[in-house]
Amino acid sequence: MDPFQMVVAIIAIITIGRVIQTKQKAKHGIVEDENFMGTKTHRLLNNADTQQMQDEIRALKERIQVLERIATDNNSASDINRQIEELRSR
Repeated sequence: MDPFQMVVAIIAIITIGRVIQTKQKAKHGIVEDENFMGTKTHRLLNNADTQQMQDEIRALKERIQVLERIATDNNSASDINRQIEELRSR
């Protein structure tokens, strides 16, 4: 095996290992955070955190759908204002 093939094999093994490691962390709810200094910390998501994030994502998706509808529909200015106020009240 020549040196080039050896380097490619090493890179492939490392990449596959990192993918497997990341999948296992995600499966067990482990999140890796990195601060501005490059320090990495690991934390375990509990069900309350997960539920809170899912609720927030769901609310953001709903808001995006409304904004897309507002942007693409031909509505009057008063109707657009009403829809925007409904979004603010959520």
